[in-house]
Amino acid sequence: MRQILFALPLLICANPALAQEAPPRLPPELTDPATVHRLAGTMQALSQALLDVRVGEIRAGLEGRDATPEERNLTVRDIGRRKDPNFDRHFQEKVASVGPQLERSMITMQRTLPSMMRDLKEAQKSLERAVANLPDPTYPER
Repeated sequence: MRQILFALPLLICANPALAQEAPPRLPPELTDPATVHRLAGTMQALSQALLDVRVGEIRAGLEGRDATPEERNLTVRDIGRRKDPNFDRHFQEKVASVGPQLERSMITMQRTLPSMMRDLKEAQKSLERAVANLPDPTYPER
């Protein structure tokens, strides 16, 4: 009876499921909602800065001419407003929707990462088999 009690924990620990690798996971920082909110805020500030970049001189230079004084102050935001009078509002709405969309993407990535890694390993094995079957270029021809 004592031998069975001694062997029982060893039998339980010999489970093949314990020998398998843990599925790959994204770092918790990437799936943390606070990180996603900070990232969305950073993207909003960055997008505002990019809208204020002056592009008038570049545009004129690409057209092969000198920029007028008005064109020198032309920004990406100004070009956007020409095509859409509500450009600023529409742009802010799009940027505001990035945070929740990014959070959903991270959750989806976390869920699908194990199957993606498994598929990549299978693809690697297939490539290795294909390369192994290539003819040897140094083999003499007859």
